[in-house]
Amino acid sequence: MDKIRFMKDHMFKTDLFKEKAKNPVISQCPICHDDLYVTKLVCDNCGTGIEGKFTLSKFNYLDTEKLYFIEVFVKNRGNIKAIEKEMNISYPTVKKLLDEVISGLGYNPDQANPPEEPTESTDSTSDIPKMTKLEIIEKLQKGEITVLEAAELLKKNK
Repeated sequence: MDKIRFMKDHMFKTDLFKEKAKNPVISQCPICHDDLYVTKLVCDNCGTGIEGKFTLSKFNYLDTEKLYFIEVFVKNRGNIKAIEKEMNISYPTVKKLLDEVISGLGYNPDQANPPEEPTESTDSTSDIPKMTKLEIIEKLQKGEITVLEAAELLKKNK
């Protein structure tokens, strides 16, 4: 019961905060375009204020379009088709936005993750991702995998 009351109170306060916070935090000086930092934090409930020099997260330095893209990307668990549909954009645009977010966070989008080390297994099924039984049977029917590979995949899926 207390948890429900807390959640309702928290949601109410969150809604109030959203109504009061009309402007998002900006991260660049509108005059010289240098980075800004936060100097004061204030509790809306009790008025407690903390002064100092606080840094913003990497995400605060992304523009609104990139933040919205990240929200849609996470909500759809990285499913490109779902992102394309929700944002009404093409695959190349999704890739471009993702690369821009990666760059905006300070990483190199062209630097792919290093390839995984080969496992000790030398069978040809090791490069085939885990599939459902139906997918394995369909691949077998299409001649994409051999009977032995299908048997091995079915054995691994147990």
